[in-house]
Amino acid sequence: MPEGWSDDHPSAGLVGAEFRCWDDPAVDWSSYDRVVIRSTWDYTRRLSEFQAWCEAVGPARLRNGPELVAFNADKRYLSALAAPTVPTRFLAPGDPDPRLEGEIVVKPNVSAGARDTGRFGPAAHTQARALIRRIHESGRVALLQPYMSLVEQRGETALVFMGGRLSHVLHKRAVLGPDEVAPTTGPLQVAQAMLAEDLVSAGSATAAERALATGVMEELAARFGTPLYARVDIVAGPAGEPLLLELEAVEPNLYMGTSPGASERFAESVAED
Repeated sequence: MPEGWSDDHPSAGLVGAEFRCWDDPAVDWSSYDRVVIRSTWDYTRRLSEFQAWCEAVGPARLRNGPELVAFNADKRYLSALAAPTVPTRFLAPGDPDPRLEGEIVVKPNVSAGARDTGRFGPAAHTQARALIRRIHESGRVALLQPYMSLVEQRGETALVFMGGRLSHVLHKRAVLGPDEVAPTTGPLQVAQAMLAEDLVSAGSATAAERALATGVMEELAARFGTPLYARVDIVAGPAGEPLLLELEAVEPNLYMGTSPGASERFAESVAED
């Protein structure tokens, strides 16, 4: 997004920021006080190159920092966090074919925008295996998860943190339809549902959801320092218990427009960092 995502424009204006492409060789990154990663939505296809750029910009200047970016860019971070997560099996290329049971979700360990992600019922397990093979053929690890069916009624809860403080809460409706690999669209090649105007709205979080999200943020802060921004995505488990679905600390859409003052809070966090 050479001109930046529109959601970020107000905050950028408040701090006098300029939008620059991360892979533009003409940019002198050392001339900036801070480099804040935002809409780098092509990085998953060029991960090694992107991580090398992060290291070159360096931890003193880049936010979020290179170590946190490297950790969060690979969804195997789910096995490294203390928080309760959606149960996940990690299937590497060459691993034996897994046993598939019930309704499942298959996704790659490196992806964004629900690319190469599918939901499959028992009658569609052949398609699920085909997606696993396709992920493996690309050199990636496949994640195998049970489908959390309560998302159909409750959706996802996303808690957005800025400068270590909870800024606002989002409600996100279900993205995956039954027995489909999320169809992608447009130059960004993200799932069509990700671009729907009604996908995300202002939401609320229960005490248990807030506790889970706060625990994740505390764990990140202890390991990497306080993130400038992060989004903690939560779904309800079989008994309604909150489970971490994903942590977004590389380039998440923060949906500033859903919460009055969010752009100002983000600008303040950048200025305080």
